[in-house]
Amino acid sequence: MNESTPFPCLELHDVQVHFGKGRDSFHAIDETRLSMREGEFVSLIGHSGCGKSTLLNVFAGFIQPSHGHASLLGQPIRSPGPDRMMVFQNHSLLPWMSVRANVDMAAKAVFPGLPKTERRVLVAEQLEQVGLTAAADKLPGQISGGMKQRAGIARALITRPRVLLMDEPFGALDALTRGKLQDALLEIWEKNRITVVMVTHDVDEALLLSDRVVMMNNGPAATIGEILDIDLPRPRNRVDTVNHPLYYRYRNHLTGFLRAHRKTGPDPRNSMKSPDTLTLGFVPLSDAAPLLMARELGIFEEFGLKVELSREPSWRTVSKGVMSGRLDAAMMLAPTPLRHNLNPATTPELEFTASMVLSRNGNGITLHKKLMQLGVTDRESFAAFVKRLPPNRKPTLGVVFNASMHNLMLRDWLVNAGLDPEHDVKILVIPPPQLLANLEFGNILGFCAGEPWNSMAVQQGIGFVPATSLTHWSGHPEKVLGYLRSKADAAPETYEKLTAALLQATAYCDNPQNRIRLVETLSRRDAVNVPASVFRDSLFDRFDNGIDEAKPAPGFHAFPVGKAARPDPTAFHKILGELVHWNCCPAPADSADALARALDHATFDRAVSSRVSMPDLTEINPAETELECLHEA
Repeated sequence: MNESTPFPCLELHDVQVHFGKGRDSFHAIDETRLSMREGEFVSLIGHSGCGKSTLLNVFAGFIQPSHGHASLLGQPIRSPGPDRMMVFQNHSLLPWMSVRANVDMAAKAVFPGLPKTERRVLVAEQLEQVGLTAAADKLPGQISGGMKQRAGIARALITRPRVLLMDEPFGALDALTRGKLQDALLEIWEKNRITVVMVTHDVDEALLLSDRVVMMNNGPAATIGEILDIDLPRPRNRVDTVNHPLYYRYRNHLTGFLRAHRKTGPDPRNSMKSPDTLTLGFVPLSDAAPLLMARELGIFEEFGLKVELSREPSWRTVSKGVMSGRLDAAMMLAPTPLRHNLNPATTPELEFTASMVLSRNGNGITLHKKLMQLGVTDRESFAAFVKRLPPNRKPTLGVVFNASMHNLMLRDWLVNAGLDPEHDVKILVIPPPQLLANLEFGNILGFCAGEPWNSMAVQQGIGFVPATSLTHWSGHPEKVLGYLRSKADAAPETYEKLTAALLQATAYCDNPQNRIRLVETLSRRDAVNVPASVFRDSLFDRFDNGIDEAKPAPGFHAFPVGKAARPDPTAFHKILGELVHWNCCPAPADSADALARALDHATFDRAVSSRVSMPDLTEINPAETELECLHEA
């Protein structure tokens, strides 16, 4: 709280909210108290129907409490006002007015006596702050969703409000655009330091932006359940935030609260689930296709399984989810079971094992586009660039997880270029959906990741791809079906059915005739959530590396069929050797035993031998024009 302000900036005083009367009355918010400091960034988080937006509307003055009141700087809030501006999920721009005119309209309403020339300068400054100077004279229909939302933020900020209220402002945007706007909002907030209250469903968004996160209990009669102080240093950027020692402690606390308050029932770790009811984790990537298509096509049900897919933000949360019991199984990085089991802290009941390979290949090494201007197009020219730098200027590169093929592939690429990955560069772990934003904003000079992030970097003009799995370590296992060995031992038939169902799904994904349906499913919001055009090459055996034109790339994404999906000990022995070489895990006393514990061949063999007959899931004669349209998109 500022010393000049005798009152908290925003307060809720025993607020209750009821809608309707008599039998039709609904008790939305029970007695709630909250006090916010001036300049504080607070997020409200909780499940749908917990009253987050209702509280936001109370602050805005759109709703009057049934009991108690809200106050701004000690004065009760009775109605809406320009001291509290709202940014909605829908930008709400007037479609017949330019971006400039939409922002100017707000300035004119709040500062009616301001001369037109001064107002024009004010509008120009605000548009520059949100990066919309070049689009100032365009209509809303002529700009992207992210630009519309930035225009909405500019319109709110130009009124110089005391408080900015945001109702899931980035919820309808794709992952890349959302990341860019979160970074832009951080920058804007650092410059203005106004009080912000934001409603969000995104735990990572709340952690990146907030000073405190207010967790709401479920309604009706919702209340504040907990308030978590986020003691992460400011100013913040994604790389430093995600790699801070406290980040995952905070994240686990928030996700634990949300799990415990799921409306579908109690925490799944403590619930009495049917043996055939499973929660599967996946990270939004192209090679999540087998899990997503098994859900889309009803394959799980055909095998008598009830499956819920859980979209995970990082590989760390996948591993923690499996260990905690929140996830019954998950799409895992191929090296993860080996590295996890060789951790001295891993007990036998928490050992991972993998019954099948879900995908091979699919990775790329992407470098910042500006490096091309310095003559970098391949590993040799990248090495020459690095060696020209002063000793204290090590390039920072990103990988999605230490125990990943991406980390091993990047290190091998650097070694073959004559560089020492331990001393010549700095390698950081960054969750896949955050890679592009970090590359664009210059936090990293490159990364190694799976699709669609390499293709997105090329298509967005951010990066180029000097190496892929096809040119470096071709045919490597990429993702596996992983779970706790102790769970499989307790319910062997369930994991046999799960493996058999996903074998059916990989066979579907492998068929080129099904790739249009695959792209349609992957692009959805509950899947990878990127435009279908991003997949136009890599899933159709072509790849655009951003250096020259797209070229044929047979097998860029390989979904193994039948016995080809059996985790091959020879391939995993090579992975184990690389993990040990780069100090990602200790050397096992017995390599054969380590491989036997990490690879569940028994479940795979039973799944193959007992696999039931299923109808042909191949799309019938897809139109050639559809494929051509997708390539032209």
